[in-house]
Amino acid sequence: MPTSAELFAKARTLIPGGVNSPVRACKSVGRDPLFIARAAGSKLFTVDGDELVDFVMSWGPMLLGHAHPGVTETARTAMLKGASYGAPCPAEVAMAEAVVAAVPGIEMVRMVNSGTEATMSALRLARGVTGKSAVVKFEGCYHGHGDAFLAAAGSGVATFGIPGTPGVPEDTVRHTLTAPYNDLDAVAALFEASGDIAAVIVEPVAGNMGLVLPAPGFLEGLRDLTAKHGALLIFDEVITGFRVAYGGAQSVFGIDPDLTCLGKIIGGGFPVGAYGGKRRFMQRISPEGDIYQAGTLSGNPVAMAAGLATLLALSKADYAGLAARTQSFAIALADILRAKGLPVTLNHIASILTLFFTDQPVTDFASAKTSDSALYARFYGHMRAHGVNLAPSGFECAFTSFAHTDADLDKTLAAARSFAG
Repeated sequence: MPTSAELFAKARTLIPGGVNSPVRACKSVGRDPLFIARAAGSKLFTVDGDELVDFVMSWGPMLLGHAHPGVTETARTAMLKGASYGAPCPAEVAMAEAVVAAVPGIEMVRMVNSGTEATMSALRLARGVTGKSAVVKFEGCYHGHGDAFLAAAGSGVATFGIPGTPGVPEDTVRHTLTAPYNDLDAVAALFEASGDIAAVIVEPVAGNMGLVLPAPGFLEGLRDLTAKHGALLIFDEVITGFRVAYGGAQSVFGIDPDLTCLGKIIGGGFPVGAYGGKRRFMQRISPEGDIYQAGTLSGNPVAMAAGLATLLALSKADYAGLAARTQSFAIALADILRAKGLPVTLNHIASILTLFFTDQPVTDFASAKTSDSALYARFYGHMRAHGVNLAPSGFECAFTSFAHTDADLDKTLAAARSFAG
């Protein structure tokens, strides 16, 4: 089998940058990417023969671990019946039923193929329902690569220091209004200045500038402001849905959004997304209503089967136990690095954590950017060399899973102890 270096060299002649999603190129951490041969449980196995404890977990969705037997066998059985029908199948009805039962704010749901497709569709619905054009988003929050969402975006956009991107018309961006995360006064000012706001979209727990928790009252304030001004509140739970809790972050914080976007985890590793919400809004979607959205692979039978198997397993999972284990691990990791004299701020919820190399609290994108990216790059390189796979960007989260063992966590702590800084 070719090595990672050989595959990357060839890929760069065929694929822009050698990767199909920018942050995978590992440019911000000064490394070339590792090519993965297979994954199982908490581990990745590279084409070079290396084994790594994985804390990226396909950017979050593999909460059950890679190649979970129940999920993979269910998907295999479904695939033998046909990979795609372009027609309704029983599994999509069962999947919709499971999502509606789990997520408090969803009364009806439409399946799509990615988180990006979910957020784009939810925004179209919000604009159609309200008759307004503008959307409020928060600096450092990432809602996929739809034109309207790339202003002041997090994730890969933040990693590469890109304020937006060529190819997005100015007329589109002028309808995107931005505010600092956790700043209710800024949102209120936007509403006072404009009567054309269709929606506020927010990650209820931000995960694309690193992990940033909502300040007390922030989400409640957004609910009040949108209700007051006739705008819809959209929760982007692509990362948090079924990970922060089985019912998503909205079930933890007790907020009732109008629309919710899901992705990643609900496909069990397959490309799946969904958007849903109040019945009175979702009934406006074609063919029942007048707002159009469609997709040949939406409700794909293999993806629906894998997603159902995933949700069934998660409905029986010990979320509290995993959260406690993750918290203990995260605190130990932060303490190890602080003992070396390094500035570390730990943000953590459930099975998600981010270590920011800064000595100040991280509550928004501005404070997240005070993290020492050069120090993170050195830490990333050291951990990778010692068999631990972290996100190749300081603006991403680390994820644990039900497959991570005490031995995996101990190995990671031991690797951190040998980091020279």
